[in-house]
Amino acid sequence: MAPFQLIDRPFPFADPDAEALVVHALFQEELEEAGLAGLAFARSAGFKAEAGSLICYGDRNGGLAGAFFGLGKEGAPAPFLTGKLPRALPEGTFRLAGKGVDRMQAALGFGLGSYRFDSYLKPKPPRAYLALPEGVDRADLYRQLAGVFLARDLINTPTNDMGPNQLEAAFRALATHYGAAVSVIAGEDLLKANFPLIHAVGRASADQPRLLDMRWGRKGARRITLVGKGVCFDTGGLDIKPSSSMLLMKKDMGGAANVMGLALMIMDAGLDVDLRVLVPAVENSIAGNAFRPGDIYPSRKGLSVQIDNTDAEGRLILADTLTFADEEMPDLLIDMATLTGAARVALGPELPPYFTDSEALAAAIATSAVQTDDPLWRLPLWKGYEKDINARIADLTNAPSGGMAGAITAALFLKRFVSKTPNWVHFDIFGWVPNEKPHAPVGGEAQAIRALYHHIRNQATA
Repeated sequence: MAPFQLIDRPFPFADPDAEALVVHALFQEELEEAGLAGLAFARSAGFKAEAGSLICYGDRNGGLAGAFFGLGKEGAPAPFLTGKLPRALPEGTFRLAGKGVDRMQAALGFGLGSYRFDSYLKPKPPRAYLALPEGVDRADLYRQLAGVFLARDLINTPTNDMGPNQLEAAFRALATHYGAAVSVIAGEDLLKANFPLIHAVGRASADQPRLLDMRWGRKGARRITLVGKGVCFDTGGLDIKPSSSMLLMKKDMGGAANVMGLALMIMDAGLDVDLRVLVPAVENSIAGNAFRPGDIYPSRKGLSVQIDNTDAEGRLILADTLTFADEEMPDLLIDMATLTGAARVALGPELPPYFTDSEALAAAIATSAVQTDDPLWRLPLWKGYEKDINARIADLTNAPSGGMAGAITAALFLKRFVSKTPNWVHFDIFGWVPNEKPHAPVGGEAQAIRALYHHIRNQATA
């Protein structure tokens, strides 16, 4: 069965034995010694094997004979540099060759770089195909690409086509593809089922708030629960954002998009786990019944929360959802959210922080991040800042004053709602590429899910 795709698109690969022209990948140190046909021409044309540079050369009849691709200085090749090739190569089928080529990384980079969000454009099929390098697991390559593409597609889709209703439809379609079960609690039923914070945040929207719940796998296997923030658009609520800050708020469901992409990888691989995926799907809108600054609401946990800023809504819907997840005490509880600007100030858009009290889990995730070239950085759950999330007339505030350590205080807030599960980890992702990278165009992005898939797969097969 082919992996699930929200937008049906061909993967840009040919069989390993397909007739193909060779793209020689060279380090700068190899330029003078390679002795390859066409290399003298490439050098005379100014090719210096700088990272990401490409030059094609012809045969005696004027046809295309092959190409040279620069890897830069030996010992420091940029990961997924081959993502440049689908956009740079002419039409045809190509094969990569060179001692500096990691076969799986090269194929994954090529596939990631082929991504194009064309739901609102005339679709274009791939023009350049890569003959799969020998030894690459095609099925695993395709499921990783499909997981990343799903996250990108969901984030890139504007809210008029990706509100809570449509996010639920995509959630159900993913579940149906892999035979997973889905249940949904929506609207006033959230209050009856004791999810007051999810209801409060989403009640002002024309699309009613809801909690999406997917289950898949073998009962009795290791229990993995994924929680993703699904704020389909964030106006900031009554503490309204300026227009410039609203431009990217379609991406505020990036946590949901990423856990759905990770779930796709897990289910497609058929890992022996008991998987649960929880997504609180809301739109933080402005209307007469919107929640207000100064309001105090109960939570599913029983802790009261004072609303000191309606633009700190993501942690509210996660609080009820994490409490719900924690009640089952899974072996591993992961939440992902586009939660704080403070995380971007601290680490920028490319390096998501993660928070956990488990040293073993933190080390395992760090190892998987390095092995998959999926960058992550651990930040502390610093107990000294616990006092900052206390409120005067409620148990907690959703927006500590002072503006310092915002990513940490947000993580500490969430930690109050996870008391039974020993292995919990929180990811504060950006979910967006602001400047084009070799393997990623400007737009929605999957972050941390390749590393997490690697970690979960290792645990499931140990």
